[in-house]
Amino acid sequence: MIETIKLLDNSVWDKQELINNMDNDEFYYNLCGKNMLSSSSAKLLLHSYKKYYLVTKYGYPESQALRDGWLFHTAILEPDVYESQKFIDVQSKNTNKFKEAKKEFGKVFTIKEKNDAERLAGAFLKNSKLVSYLNKAQFEVPIAGEVIGMPFRGKADIISKDGWIIDLKTTTNISKFKHSAYNFSYDLQCYVYCNLFGVTYSDFKFIAIDKDSTVAQYFDVSEQFYLSGKEKCKKAIQEYKDWHGKDLDEYLKTSIL
Repeated sequence: MIETIKLLDNSVWDKQELINNMDNDEFYYNLCGKNMLSSSSAKLLLHSYKKYYLVTKYGYPESQALRDGWLFHTAILEPDVYESQKFIDVQSKNTNKFKEAKKEFGKVFTIKEKNDAERLAGAFLKNSKLVSYLNKAQFEVPIAGEVIGMPFRGKADIISKDGWIIDLKTTTNISKFKHSAYNFSYDLQCYVYCNLFGVTYSDFKFIAIDKDSTVAQYFDVSEQFYLSGKEKCKKAIQEYKDWHGKDLDEYLKTSIL
């Protein structure tokens, strides 16, 4: 029997066909990004429907944290993608040389960004325990499904040979990661991914690396953390249902980001 999934635009897809197409980044971030929820879009909904609406329509504003995080992830998980990036030897992204390179190649990075990513990746790869989780693992695994009756998408950084879902994070203070995990709604991500991949919270793990000290640490999650994510997910979905499809003109004019 073919399992189907209904997207936010009411189109109905063969679930496995949808997942297979999600290996294509344009499909994943464009069609799926506009017509499915994710842990990231649910975090926006926790703030306001307005923020979700604007980011879904116009995209995320580029931030240094997003650039750094993406480079670090690719250096560890997709070295071939990392090696294909364009790195420009400039001191600042405001230089004409950098701007011209961006016009020519699209996505480009500075040498400093390259050095920062390789410093973190090097520290990670020198940690034999952490590297052992990469052995016979799958990387950047896409998934689609329903969470609390809504279509969600996701990509697991790592699925270990033991079936664990491992998510890589960078942090400014490793000693406060447990606290910041709640503040950044990583609990919501944990809940969504556990449901999409059909695993329990005990099979979801974090590996966080401190951007300053390069200290890397492995974290299990608790049932309390998982249930906190569930409540956030329910709240985000309710925000979507409360506002989606309504006349948003006045809402967009008056509501705060």
